[in-house]
Amino acid sequence: MRRLISKAEEEKKKRRNQILVGVVLIFVMFFSVIGYSLGNFQTSGTSIVNYNGFKFTQESNLWKVNVGSFQFSFRYNPNQVEKISSTLNLLNSYQDKPLYFSSENSEAASEIYNNLFVQNKIVQRAQSACLSGEKCSGNYPIKTCDDNFIIIKESNSSNVRQDKNCVFIEGKTENLVGLSDSFLFKITGIQ
Repeated sequence: MRRLISKAEEEKKKRRNQILVGVVLIFVMFFSVIGYSLGNFQTSGTSIVNYNGFKFTQESNLWKVNVGSFQFSFRYNPNQVEKISSTLNLLNSYQDKPLYFSSENSEAASEIYNNLFVQNKIVQRAQSACLSGEKCSGNYPIKTCDDNFIIIKESNSSNVRQDKNCVFIEGKTENLVGLSDSFLFKITGIQ
């Protein structure tokens, strides 16, 4: 059987519970604000890398750099990737012309696509295509090395080379994004 409680005792108990809940909420909010501010303080420190006179700033897991009037975003900075020794056409050979892709790795292709088309509008347009004489898995236009064409393939050895206007980026799956960044560093004059 329940004990009978007077109205005054009931009000006192209700008020005590409200104060207790209020104190707990204040405690949680106070430490949430402290945790949030400390978390932001620790992650707000940006990394900066200077390479060949270019200043790379890391923001949201991307390395950003200004080259002339363009801003590029890379997954890696130049110190984290292989330096390309082969000769490649420079950025101006891609300006205001269509760019075609054939890629076995969508991340590597999107690294180039985002920098040359989406972010900077350097190329006139970018689209998938098939290289003449190669087996093609889609219903894409057939293009030759007379067109600006980037072919990204998985291979056991890393290589970036140019044949006419075709650039072949080859390497292990885990290295293809870095090789795509190396390609971009080379054509922009960073490397």
